[in-house]
Parts: sequence; structure tokens; C-alpha cells
Amino acid sequence: MSTSVSAPLSSSAKAGLSLGALGVVFGDIGTSPLYAMRECMAHLPAVTQEAGVLGILSLIFWSLVLVVSVKYIWFVMRADNHGEGGIFALLALINGGKAASPEGAQGGARRGLGPAVIMILIGAALLYGDGIITPAISVLGAAEGFNAISPVFTPYVVPMACLILAGLFWFQHKGTQSIGRIFGPVMLLWFAVLATLGAWHLREYPSILRALNPVHGFALLKNAPGQVATLLGAVVLAITGAEALYADMGHFGRRYIALAWYAVAFPGLVLNYFGQGAFILAHPQSIENPFFALAPAGIGRFALTILSIVAAVIASQALISGAYSLTRQAIQLGYFPRLKINYTNAQHSGQIFVPFVNRLLAIGAILTVIYFGSSDRLASAYGIAVTGTMAITTIAFYLVARRNRGWSLWSAVPICGVFLLVDLAFFGSNAHKLAEGGWFPLAIGAGIMAVMHTWKTGREEIFRRVYGNNVTEAELGSIARSQYVTRVNGVAVFMVGSPQGTPIALLHHVKSNRCLHKTVVLLSIMTEEIPTVSATEQLNVREIGEGIWRVTGRYGYMQSPNVGDLLEKTKIAGVPINPRSATYFFNREMIITGGNARMWEWQKNLYGVLSRNARPAKDYYQITPSQIIEIGLPLQL
Repeated sequence: MSTSVSAPLSSSAKAGLSLGALGVVFGDIGTSPLYAMRECMAHLPAVTQEAGVLGILSLIFWSLVLVVSVKYIWFVMRADNHGEGGIFALLALINGGKAASPEGAQGGARRGLGPAVIMILIGAALLYGDGIITPAISVLGAAEGFNAISPVFTPYVVPMACLILAGLFWFQHKGTQSIGRIFGPVMLLWFAVLATLGAWHLREYPSILRALNPVHGFALLKNAPGQVATLLGAVVLAITGAEALYADMGHFGRRYIALAWYAVAFPGLVLNYFGQGAFILAHPQSIENPFFALAPAGIGRFALTILSIVAAVIASQALISGAYSLTRQAIQLGYFPRLKINYTNAQHSGQIFVPFVNRLLAIGAILTVIYFGSSDRLASAYGIAVTGTMAITTIAFYLVARRNRGWSLWSAVPICGVFLLVDLAFFGSNAHKLAEGGWFPLAIGAGIMAVMHTWKTGREEIFRRVYGNNVTEAELGSIARSQYVTRVNGVAVFMVGSPQGTPIALLHHVKSNRCLHKTVVLLSIMTEEIPTVSATEQLNVREIGEGIWRVTGRYGYMQSPNVGDLLEKTKIAGVPINPRSATYFFNREMIITGGNARMWEWQKNLYGVLSRNARPAKDYYQITPSQIIEIGLPLQL
């Protein structure tokens, strides 16, 4: 079971979290100077070069301020769910922290998939698409750096990128802490180099600092309204990776992510962008690649190229670790089948590794590299998914601010309205990429969305069928007292999805065997929509009568239930059981299609596949296999 994040941290642990955040969270946005300014200059409208450069820098600077510093760090990241971030944290806050069983049954009542839930699921699905594309384009672009060394490497770029990706995803099992320990110092060096090169060239054209005035950005947009879309589509490259700050908050915490941003990442990025602008205006004939032009020719530029390749590989990490966090939350909230989750840091339970998701991301990223073949072609697919998620995050934050934070309409609408206007402007500027490759992350997102919607709908349909005509506790007492039912020695533990329900496995057992153990425990494991539940609030025990007890264990979605440990506490609470000799009864679902369930036929088939391949509940609950009896439960959807 995961440990709590409330334990006090040492100074070295705090420094390690800040450095780890720098390496894991800011890799994507930190490598934007490699191409953002170059792409903006390639789409420069028909204005003077000075007006164009000042306008571009103004748009980049204020985008970083509004989107990253203000929207995410100052506002959205404060809407955390007990320290956990990501778009599913907003969903949990919107739903009010109601309990759910890990099986996906929602507290005994069908919650349904309303418009807000569907919207957030779409945002989460888009992030998975970006989680495949970001590693692919980052590593492929890095491997293409070998072309600058010698054209002889050209045929080997794609195989080299695939090998680098394979190594990157293999390394994930080491955990975010180990990755951050390695990537952090590299990214610290990277941002230091960005700042140094930028500051060095600022002296060539110090008046470039006039771009801090937002008037220059507005003037550029006003003078070239017909080219605004393509220009903003290039400017948005400077902020791709911002959503990862919120998605990865559970790995490191808002405080340490904010510290890394304000102390290192933000000043390094701003100085470098302004240094590139100063260089362009001081050397207007050398603007083909302003980033690499900042370094002295020869060994300096070669060293910067090698460092850029390493940093570009690291840029993949933010989306990879964010996908792990999203997956864990989706599983615990009932939107994704059960998967194995490894906790990789005993001091910080937000740091996890999900092997199945890692394999899917690895396969997806490698196949993407092979399919597109070059970063130029892949760039057409880049940006549309993450900007769509940014807009959805803003809308979800508005709902949380109004429902949970008590914001007035007059406070929430202006603030969220400004954020949404910026998000939609960037999303619209990427819409033209749809036919050129932007369909790719949308297709991935559609597939993930189908899985989440099908699993949630299927679980709720099964919950309705299994517990819709439930046997009451009074009727259960009558069954236990019946002269036709023999009470035998021992303890039987029946897992039940609802704390008010009677498990089908118990009824089948009594009907088939005409017997019932002298001590019966109806055990419900409920997942709260908060990260952790304290040990004092974890257990609830109630005696029904006739040797039957109802036990409810409550866990947060960052915790893994341990039934053996829970029953030891139940014994201490007065229930006459021996956990080591108890027999556990589980339902074994056997999905049959062709019924009248409110699902499409393809969804019924997909749910059957997902159910058969989900991690067995008995493994999820950490129970000794020799103590388990499974009873088949045919269910026709």
C-alpha cells in the first residue's frame, strides 16, 4: 500500500523533488527554444523585421506568463485533490469526492456520464495521444541532429530513434525518482546554458527588452489578421508541455514544481528567447536557425548540439509520467480496467510506474516514428491534442471554482474567460494541421475515449443488474436462520461492490450447497475520490446478526487495498475471525453479448475483451490464492 505524502521531508529531499521536477516536468517546454523562434520567424507576417521580432517575443513572453505562470501555477494547480493533479483530479472535485468501488460501481447509485464527465474524458484521452506523439517527435528530432554532423547518418535516423525510444521506455521501470535524479542535473545544465547564451546576446541589442510590453504583440496580430492562425500555431510551440505541470503534480507537488519554474525554467526560457531575438536583429542575414547560432562556431556549437539531443530525449518524460498518473486515477475512479501499478518511491506515493501503459506508449511511439519518418511530417500532428486539453482544463476549472471553491459568477467568468479565449485561440491556430497529421492524436484519443466510456458504462450496467433487485439484510438474516441451511464452522468473506448490497456469490453458494459459514463477513472496498484515507478512517464494522458482519474499507485513489491487513484490523474491532484461515468468495464474470443492455453491440464485445484481460480482483486485493474460491457469474449484456 502506498505511503502518505504528509510525512515531513528533509532539506535534501525537498531539493531532490525540485531538481526531479525540473528533469521530469519541464523537459517538454524546456526544449521549445530549439524550434519555436525558428518556426515563428518562418511565419512572420509582412511587417518590418524589428516589429515582427518584437511582436513574436511579446506573444511568447505573455503566453508563458498567462498560460504557465498565471493559469496553471497560480490558479489550476491550486485546485488539487489532496495534492494530486491532472484532469481526473478536476473530475473528482466536480463529483464532490464520492466513494466508488475499485470495480467501478459508484457508491450504490448510477452516477451516469453527463456532459462535464464526457468533456473531461475527452481531455484525458487527448493527453494519451500527446503522450505518444511527444516522445516520438522529441526523439526523432534529436536523432535528426546527427544529420548535421554527417549526411552518412541519414538512413540510420529512424532506426536510431527507435532504439533511443526503446531505451527510454525500458528505463521507466527505475521510477520517477531515479529518472529525475539523472534527468534533473542535465536539465539544470540545459536551462543554465539557455540563460547564459541568451544573456550574452542581449547586450548586442538591449532594446529588444521593449518586447516585454504586450502592445507589440497586439500590434503584430492587428497588422496581419490573415496570418494570425499560422503565426499563433508557431507561438503555441513555446508553451507545449504546460499541461504536464498539472498532470505531474502528484509526482512532485505544486510547491516544488512552482519553485523549479520560477527559479530556473522561466528565467532561462525568457532570456534565451530574447537572446535569439537580439541575435536576429543584430545579424539579420543569419536567421536560418537562431538557436544554434547563439553558440560560437566549432566546438561550442557541437557541444550545444549534443546537449540539445540529450535534452530533447528528456522532453519525452513529462508526458510519459503524466500518463501514469492519469491511468491510476482513471482506474480508481472506475473509468479504466484494473492494471498493475508499481509504487517507485516510499517517501512520495505519487511516483508510480504502470507497466502495461508503458508498453503501449513505447509501441505507439515507435510505430509513429516509423510511420511518419521525419520530424517535419510529425510536426503537423503536434499541438492540436494538448491545446484541446488546455481548453477543457479551463472549463473544468471553472466548474470546480464555482461548485467547490465558492467563486462568484463575477469572479469566475472574467478569469476563466480570459484563459479560455487564449486556449481557443491556440487550438484554432492548430486546426489547419488536421488534414496534415493532426488527425493522428485525435484518432488515438478516440480509441482511448472508447475504452473509458465502454468500461464505465459496462460497470454501471453490471452493477445495476447485480444489485438492482438486491436481497435486503433482513431477508439475508432469514436465509441464515432457515432450517434448510446448515451453518458450518469457519469464516467466509464475500466481496461486495456496494456497502448496502448482498453479494451474488453468497446467494449462489447457499443455493448450491445449502450451507453457510458460522461467521460471514460482507466486505466492501470503497475508493474515495481523494488521494489517501487515514488509518483511523479506513475501517467501518457493523453487525447484521446471525453471525453476519458488514465491513467497509475506505481507501484513497493513491492507495492499494490490502485485504489481509484490513481483516486483521477487523479482528481487533471484535469480529470473531482468523484472517489466515478465512475463505474468500469472488464472482468470476462471464460476459455474454446479445442482451438488452443500454450499450452498442461493439461496446458489449469490447467490454468482454476488457473484462477478460483486466487484472483479477483477487490480485488487486493482495489475497493469498489458496484462500480464494471463485464462483462463475454469467452476465448477458
